[in-house]
Amino acid sequence: MEQFLGASRLDLGPWLVVCFAAGIAAWFGLPGATAWIVFCGICLILSGIGALALRRSGRDPYIAASFSLIFAMALAGCLVVWARSHVVGTAPIERPMVGSFVGRVLAIEHQSAQARDRLVLATREQGTGRAIKVRVNLPDAHRRPGVEPGALVRFKARLMPPAPPMLPGAYNFARTAWFAGLAASGSALGPVEVVEAGQGGAMLGDLRNRLSAHILSRVDPDAGGIATALVTGDEGALAEGDVDAMRDAGLAHLLSISGLHVSAVIAATFFIVLRLAALIPWLTLRVRLPVFAAGAGALVGIGYTLLSGSEVPTVRSCIGALLVLAATVLGRESLSLRMLAVGAFFVLLLWPEALVGPSFQLSFAAVLAIIAVSSSAPARRFLAPRDEWWPARLARNAVMIVVTGLVIEMALMPIGFYHFHRAGVYGALANVIAIPLTTFAIMPLLGLSLLLDTLGLGAPFWWLTAQAIALLLAIARFTAGLPGAVTVLPAFGIKAFALFVAGGLWLGLWPGRVRWLGLPPVCAGTVLLMTLSPPDILLSGDGRTVGVLSEAEGQTGRTLLVLRQSRTDYTRDNLLELSGMQGEPVLLQDWPGARCNRDFCTLRLERRGRRWLVLLSRGRDAVPERALATACERVDIVLSDRFLPRSCHPRWLKADRRMLEKTGGLAIRLEDRSIETVAAAQQGHGWWRPPPEWPRPATTNTALPSGDQSP
Repeated sequence: MEQFLGASRLDLGPWLVVCFAAGIAAWFGLPGATAWIVFCGICLILSGIGALALRRSGRDPYIAASFSLIFAMALAGCLVVWARSHVVGTAPIERPMVGSFVGRVLAIEHQSAQARDRLVLATREQGTGRAIKVRVNLPDAHRRPGVEPGALVRFKARLMPPAPPMLPGAYNFARTAWFAGLAASGSALGPVEVVEAGQGGAMLGDLRNRLSAHILSRVDPDAGGIATALVTGDEGALAEGDVDAMRDAGLAHLLSISGLHVSAVIAATFFIVLRLAALIPWLTLRVRLPVFAAGAGALVGIGYTLLSGSEVPTVRSCIGALLVLAATVLGRESLSLRMLAVGAFFVLLLWPEALVGPSFQLSFAAVLAIIAVSSSAPARRFLAPRDEWWPARLARNAVMIVVTGLVIEMALMPIGFYHFHRAGVYGALANVIAIPLTTFAIMPLLGLSLLLDTLGLGAPFWWLTAQAIALLLAIARFTAGLPGAVTVLPAFGIKAFALFVAGGLWLGLWPGRVRWLGLPPVCAGTVLLMTLSPPDILLSGDGRTVGVLSEAEGQTGRTLLVLRQSRTDYTRDNLLELSGMQGEPVLLQDWPGARCNRDFCTLRLERRGRRWLVLLSRGRDAVPERALATACERVDIVLSDRFLPRSCHPRWLKADRRMLEKTGGLAIRLEDRSIETVAAAQQGHGWWRPPPEWPRPATTNTALPSGDQSP
């Protein structure tokens, strides 16, 4: 083993960070404190065994030391995220509440595209008096002058506990709110009254808001949304259609200030300061100019990060860029696995919860893919200096850019499927044009426009900026509109995703031919995705949202049936994404294979020659218990948002309000009779709260649906 590791030139540092991340992932994946303690105990014992072997080892203790460090880092990762959750986690409010509140405005996010502001306030919970932080949407019609950070305001609002995932695999706002310290979210029900004006102290936030307003006043709304997102990180002015087009074209990363933007700003500062300083003989003779330029770039990068809101992705990118500057000053290789590992370790040490978010995974996977491709022997041979005409050298670089883009897309696609259940196919080709356009045209034009506005000469450059942004949007819309531009997959479990992650890390971190051993797990994950079938039935945690995949007689393909018309696009989009469907769902009452009345529907499903009868409730009126019990005996599955009597015994599954309070949303597969629950991945963590009990309905007799499909 020692000879193998020595010959492979393995760098242990990045793998130690992977083990640290594995400890964090274990904390999120294991069900509670008992499991966390057992995991930490096992890691401690194994690390101790390695330390004991290290003490007794002979001349080459590398294996024993590595063994001890690997499990020590996994233990540290679990303890760090556990401590972080205990320190910053905030318990949500017990149940929805409506009332008047007095609170201090902590932050404001302007969302002009939705005609509202989003306020973060410090207030007190009704009844308990507990100090809490809440997020409230304030429509423009209810806003009054003086609502700014630091102001004390009185407002009437409806507050809700942060929502858990509606369905297995859906977005987990409750977890995000837990680590953000939010106890509730809601909407203002009237104008906000300013009790006490703000006392200042938010200069950067005020500067950011004024800068965003200035940009929006200089260009049209479509270009203004992109421009403010690039300069200040404010995405509130982005139109929904533009966001969808950028996402489907694989260009969504351009909308959030991350590595591309921070690197462009720091690189431009470094180059300009270096060239200008070289014109000053006194400075050139006394100061090492690359160090001086690196310092200027670091200051500008930190200022840009603070100005753009200091979001975690921006801070992460700033840390990485500062590490690149430090490597440049020290004469080391600027882009390496060790640099990536150090950046990832600092981010996970400060924000361990970032590991389970798509932003961290996408950004570090992209950089790892770039490093793996650029450091490979074929790439080095292909890009090696040679005596050739400059167009040939330019062509080789262009080919390498396209190849690197394709590798990045292949690395990011599983992450996109896991979190968003969709991915763009032509993103690599679109990025070949969009990234240089953004880096070398749009961002410099934005900087020149803002600089020349101080002299009143910025109008021509704002026009050029608008044209460049219009070209970027045209590329996004064209790419997103191509046939097959978007691939949609239903939600898949952690097993396939873990295979992709393990294979990708092995491919990226191992040098030489050994890295190709990472292909088998990647291929296994691909096979799991290709054989993946969507759930037959999706049921939300409150029991009111139901999606059923069904087939009409004489037709091929499945259709998504919904029990009720959703009041928001959020519910419909969740059902479509998690089922891997596109298009509009069909109401169950309009489906030829269903029979419905005001309170109940019955549906027959065929799966591999097996007939399943499903009874679904959709009203609030009670039915005679004897009739309901008889109906339950004749069906296989009963789905209801109400409390069903204990006499209701279907042949397989009764998912009523009593069950859903314990399990949360359900994803049901009929072929293997498997049920996936939201609670399975959430219980034991502080943010998991079962939905509050609903009051039982008044008793009025309602008939069950009749017809040949009714039980």
